Amino acid sequence: MTLLDVTDLRTHFFTRAGVARAVDGVSFSLAPGEILGLVGESGSGKSVTGFSLIGLVDPPGRIAGGSIRFDGQELVGMAPDRLRALRGRRIAMVFQDPQATLNPVLTIGTQMALALQAHGRVTDRAAADRATAMLTRVGIPEAATRLNNYPHEFSGGMRQRVAIAMALLNGPDLIVADEPTTALDVSIQAQILAEMKALARDSGTALIWISHDLATVSSLADRVLVMYAGRIVESGPVGAVLRAPLHPYTRGLLDSLPAMAQPGQRLAQIPGSAPSLLALPQGCPFAPRCAHADAACTAPPPRVERADRHALCHHPLAP
Repeated sequence: MTLLDVTDLRTHFFTRAGVARAVDGVSFSLAPGEILGLVGESGSGKSVTGFSLIGLVDPPGRIAGGSIRFDGQELVGMAPDRLRALRGRRIAMVFQDPQATLNPVLTIGTQMALALQAHGRVTDRAAADRATAMLTRVGIPEAATRLNNYPHEFSGGMRQRVAIAMALLNGPDLIVADEPTTALDVSIQAQILAEMKALARDSGTALIWISHDLATVSSLADRVLVMYAGRIVESGPVGAVLRAPLHPYTRGLLDSLPAMAQPGQRLAQIPGSAPSLLALPQGCPFAPRCAHADAACTAPPPRVERADRHALCHHPLAP
């Protein structure tokens, strides 16, 4: 059974300088209870992919083509009121910056109650009880008392935990998490990751975890998509991809991890920088930074299949 089916998704930003193809032909599917990692450098299109799924791309950006089917419903072109009814109830998003989620002039309890009451008849008492349970679940002490606090009365990490609790409130079928543990300390991050895995396992909630942290993705996800310049350049089971990547870009990301370096040695790095989305190179966008590139790479890269994995590359690495 497929919960989410994304086909040839293209999200472009139409600027005075030209068209930036932030998401350029992305396709993937997601089953209930599955955890999908979406990784890549900043500017690779990860967050824009997440925003596209729930219709939160602001002008001058817009979905220029493709399909997003959620539980059989087409989201691209869906009426705004129908899309709002899905957001927060069946599809939730956790933003990297909790200030994008929380209203500074309302208490946390009021905001959580509004999030519940927007999607059904819930008494104030029941809403407070549900909010308290969710805050406790993400590790906020004295949760019932903290409902009366405003966002500025929480630390940055605590605000992020509140944002995660709000995403969990209505028991959504899909959560899109955009680097939600970046501001959390290691112990709380581990607690949140364990909670997310348990949520997927016990309730069948599907999760898209957007991150640049390969270590986090390796411990959490079932499958991983590696993005570069708006495209998925490699995908497959997380263990297989991270043990023996097919694409040189994935190999470069792994080699640049501090854990891969010997003490006293310089860290490996991918040379150069990601290309401008307004002026992508002809053929493979990674070619200018790739040690394996040759004349063939001026043509669009072919899709290389290896069992249940694939990569877009003229010179795939040995699996």
